[in-house]
Amino acid sequence: MVNQNPLQAILQQTGQKISYFTPGSRYYPIDTATIETADGRTVNYLRRRFIPPASSFYLLQYHTVVKDERLDNITSQYINDPTLFWQLCDANIAMDPDDLTNTPGQQIRITLPQGIQGNR
Repeated sequence: MVNQNPLQAILQQTGQKISYFTPGSRYYPIDTATIETADGRTVNYLRRRFIPPASSFYLLQYHTVVKDERLDNITSQYINDPTLFWQLCDANIAMDPDDLTNTPGQQIRITLPQGIQGNR
């Protein structure tokens, strides 16, 4: 038998989505799951998240990285929210945010959020 948080049980009964992450997190839409170990312990885990294909992002422009530039500052400049740096990671197919700013002169794709189409 799987033990679960009483609040989680109530939310599941009402059909509401349960997330341990805030709506702005890259992990918010990812489902959680549980597994029972051989010794009877219940372990909660986050299901795997896949980086969406670059084609699902509408390109607005490119940004050329300068020396010592940080991705949170770039994100703040273009998206007005430094915590959404992961959206630029996704748009540039980067697992590690530092990969986008390690090389001065590198170009970063600045896009609309995934699935939102701009005017062509």
